[in-house]
Amino acid sequence: MSAETALEDSSASGTEPKPFGPLGLLASEYISALRNERGASPHTLRAYERELSAFVRYIQSTSGTDTRPDSIEHTAIRAYLGELYQRGLARSSAARALAAIRSWFRWLARFGHVEQNVARLVATPRLPKHLPRVPSIEQMNRVVDTIGEAEASWPARDAVIFELLYGCGMRNAEMTGLNLADIHWANDVILVRGKGQKQRYVPLGDAAAQALRVYLAEREAKLTAMQKNSDALLLNLYLRGTGRLSTRSVARIVKQIAIQRGLSSDIHPHTLRHAFGAHLLEEGADLRAIQELLGHERLSTTQRYTQLTTTHLMVVYDRTHPRAR
Repeated sequence: MSAETALEDSSASGTEPKPFGPLGLLASEYISALRNERGASPHTLRAYERELSAFVRYIQSTSGTDTRPDSIEHTAIRAYLGELYQRGLARSSAARALAAIRSWFRWLARFGHVEQNVARLVATPRLPKHLPRVPSIEQMNRVVDTIGEAEASWPARDAVIFELLYGCGMRNAEMTGLNLADIHWANDVILVRGKGQKQRYVPLGDAAAQALRVYLAEREAKLTAMQKNSDALLLNLYLRGTGRLSTRSVARIVKQIAIQRGLSSDIHPHTLRHAFGAHLLEEGADLRAIQELLGHERLSTTQRYTQLTTTHLMVVYDRTHPRAR
């Protein structure tokens, strides 16, 4: 099997074959450690397993099934990234693959499977510094304020989805993981479980609270009518399975409503989270406060996440700095 064929096979289907050989076993052990010791999210686990499986298959196709991690040089990792580029993958995709490989090799070094993390010797692909496209404040307000039966299968629930993603800045998985008990009405906050089982409280604004009250009344009526029970805050339309709404369904709902309201067809749930951060910064909010609200571990992540054009920065400067007036 050629290296190119191995890479093509890794993405030909939606399910990845199990890793094999010494590298495959160590990759599986690492994924288990991420799950059991670090509490990584299901999304992170799927992504890392996919990236490492593809890398293992590439190494085995070029060096053999019995290849051990201590025989892998940084040049092999660099060659793998080159194969990804030849397949037409974007630099951002190659960067994600390298991040997973680096993390794995760091774990391998920690437990003595390799002497050093050779993946650190491979430069991160230079990513273009462009501003992410987010809807304007006016566009977002128009969408959130006018969700109705014409574009939504369950308008009350879908209005809550937009309020939580844009009004509270949640990640898709954080939102779909919410239970009824996570809404703390007395303190006007929502308990959010983020990446790595980290918890944070986000404010429950008046608009989001009102949307929740309308939805919760309909939610209770639906559960009663179908003689079912569920702790999940957001329910799927027909209460399939546990009744909990999936992240995939949220992505479909957001895109459908956004297109109906004249927004770009490439909008997705994370676009609304980014708009939350970008609009806060645009209106002069403190960067540290935005970091807390978004649940970012590092401030540098928030800085990249909430980039603004020079024009926006100048407007904020002119409005807020005492020497600008």
